[in-house]
Amino acid sequence: MNTVLAQASGAAPASTRASTRASALASLVDDPIRTRYAPKAPVDLRHTLGPLGRGPYDPTTRWDTAGLWRTFLTPDGAATMLLTQSAAGIDATAWGPGAEWAIAGVPELLGADDDWSTLDVSSHHLLADVRRRTTGMRLMRTRRVFEALVPAVLEQKVTSVEAYRSWARLVRAHGTAAPGPAPDGLMVCPSAEVWRHIPSWEWHTAGVDPRRSRVIVEAARVASALERTGHVARGPAASQRLRTVNGIGIWTAAEIAQRAFGDPDAVSVGDYHLASIVGYALTGMKTDDDGMLELLEPWAGQRQRVVRLILASGVMPPRRGPRATITDHRWR
Repeated sequence: MNTVLAQASGAAPASTRASTRASALASLVDDPIRTRYAPKAPVDLRHTLGPLGRGPYDPTTRWDTAGLWRTFLTPDGAATMLLTQSAAGIDATAWGPGAEWAIAGVPELLGADDDWSTLDVSSHHLLADVRRRTTGMRLMRTRRVFEALVPAVLEQKVTSVEAYRSWARLVRAHGTAAPGPAPDGLMVCPSAEVWRHIPSWEWHTAGVDPRRSRVIVEAARVASALERTGHVARGPAASQRLRTVNGIGIWTAAEIAQRAFGDPDAVSVGDYHLASIVGYALTGMKTDDDGMLELLEPWAGQRQRVVRLILASGVMPPRRGPRATITDHRWR
């Protein structure tokens, strides 16, 4: 059932109003809020929200036969949301104190403001073919900057396997259990305040070197300001604000902007594999970051949409070189 918190009327004491609201928020754990998102244009749940999770064992994200389970730490508190796709649209159910916030953001999460109508990829056979097959792909906008920042920083200059392992370990150790009837092991990301106070030895045990942990702790100190970034700026201006935090460079800012803001032009320059993938998909040859940006220039303003099409194509350059070595920071 849909649940709306009633506004108190009359001149009840502040303590009574606070108690009433606390009781109402607590009831949301057992009394979910539901909505159905059914836009005129098709939306594909997996193609749109596939990049949301960080690895197959992300404690905040779970795909199962029911659909996508995702947790958020909202301004109102923790929330668990289940998104299920059907012919009628995408049904969303949320539990927890942050359920209303999460449900209100479903259209943005599923790309309601993401307009692909002006993207012309007809000149490239691969892109045109992928676009025809993925008409429901949209760019998400989670509105949660710090939740996108932490895993992005953990992925700096290490393999995905290392970063996924560190993220899962830290969230399980310091997060909270997901509200509602969530699958076992689903967790809510720790708050910025909790990240600030994780002791150095726990970062070490999780395989996170001092440089990356310092970046996260510094970002946690200004987390409130970072959360406002998407409301006061978009595009390059938003990324520039993110980069005012020491240790947040162009790659990390792009990774955050893609998820938190749904930035259609954010390209992860400096990624270990992306330039080679883009070059191979568009020309049949690997390239570097400068070459990638040159190839994407015809779609300036929509380069992230083109990158998403390329990644959805499954076209990958052959691997002939050695794989990146996994560094165990726990013993350094």
